[in-house]
Amino acid sequence: MKTIIITGSTRGIGFGLAENFLKLDQQVVISGRSQESVNKAVQSLSERFPAERILGIPCDMRIYKQVETLWDTAAGHFGNIDIWINNAGIAQPQTSFWELTVQQISDLAETNISGAMFGARVALAGFMGQGNGAFYNMEGLGSDGRRVEGLTLYGTSKSALHYLTRGLAAEVKGTGVIVGGIRPGMVLTDLILKPYEDRDPEDFAQTKRIFNILADKIETVTPFLAEKILQNTKNEARIYWLTTGKVFWRFLTAPINKRDLFKDLVS
Repeated sequence: MKTIIITGSTRGIGFGLAENFLKLDQQVVISGRSQESVNKAVQSLSERFPAERILGIPCDMRIYKQVETLWDTAAGHFGNIDIWINNAGIAQPQTSFWELTVQQISDLAETNISGAMFGARVALAGFMGQGNGAFYNMEGLGSDGRRVEGLTLYGTSKSALHYLTRGLAAEVKGTGVIVGGIRPGMVLTDLILKPYEDRDPEDFAQTKRIFNILADKIETVTPFLAEKILQNTKNEARIYWLTTGKVFWRFLTAPINKRDLFKDLVS
């Protein structure tokens, strides 16, 4: 049984990962910015899984002391921490960079970049103290150099995360610690849908067409990711859901499959 800390896990992919790690008989630490969101997530999971394998700790990743407390409280409760997943992140409205407010730029950079670095600093220091552990960054749009118009800020944050993953993997080489990246592809969560919520309906119809080809629901992607994370022992591994081959096959079979992910969608 492994103990897994997942930042930003009160909903979305983080919550889906927690749910699937519990299905695989692991212990999870749920974390989010507010005590209320953490309590709600823990209650939901405790109704289906043993409560003693679930711990909820509120943490704002922008505040280093809270990130330290996340590790210390989890380690004090469960003992050895085996896996840390840097999943916390926020999105941006899809717009030209100069139309973003200073506060939007600051909030996203502090959460997606500084917060990820704080998580890395705390987790890797803890793992080095233990002599073992696995650390993962949740990468995404921008990590592979791909650019989407109107999402420059978000893509920049994920590009930085990719570099951080590579740099950290090089630094831990030869130790008992491994570092890797997770590439979930396009998953229909609040995070990915929020930038499009104010778009023109006709424009969004085109976006939905692409989503229906390439995207997946949380319950489809997270069981695969959870299993691969538990199985991985390789440093600098990238765990992909949406591979190049899968993308090609999706477009090839799109006229036949007619997927509709937005029907009965649960965010």
